[in-house]
Amino acid sequence: MEEATVEQALSHPNWKMGNKITIDSATMMNKGLEVIEAKWLFNVNSDQIEVVIHPQSIIHSFVEFVDGSVKAQLGIPDMKIPIQYSLTYPERVQSDYPKLDFLKHSTLTFEKPDLDKFKCLKTAYDTMIKGGFYPTVMNAANEIAVELFLNRKIKFKEISEIIDQQLEEYKSSDELTLDNIIGTDTLVRKKLNDKYF
Repeated sequence: MEEATVEQALSHPNWKMGNKITIDSATMMNKGLEVIEAKWLFNVNSDQIEVVIHPQSIIHSFVEFVDGSVKAQLGIPDMKIPIQYSLTYPERVQSDYPKLDFLKHSTLTFEKPDLDKFKCLKTAYDTMIKGGFYPTVMNAANEIAVELFLNRKIKFKEISEIIDQQLEEYKSSDELTLDNIIGTDTLVRKKLNDKYF
């Protein structure tokens, strides 16, 4: 995996997404970003959010309630459906997209992610816990690192290395304001662009 080519990393078995999101899926940074989103969207602690690998890409999320019951959102792996819903929310509009056939998808499996293999997911958890500007630094560094990989300027394994390096080097005592968040994002991007482009 460390020596994956651009073509290999872009070859997702279930989803057709843009290049950046597909690479984020290969590094599992997409799940890391979703973990951070879930913390803020649902006002939960980091230890309440768990990632599981689901190779069939049919179940998109679970929510476990205090009584132990679980609700899940299921659907075919196609971004058209969530995009349509985001445009028509709160209404659900009838579509002619393929429907989920449970007889074709009768086996659903789950695995625990290997955080040594998927370093970006671990980094995302760590930055979520640290808070402050760290998620901003991580996101900016990831976007530039993915662009570098897609342009064949770095190897696949260097994506996580660049992100971790930027997080290690970053120091700030600034107040956490929108202007300072934008400034941090700009600073990280400029630093990496100056170094690699």
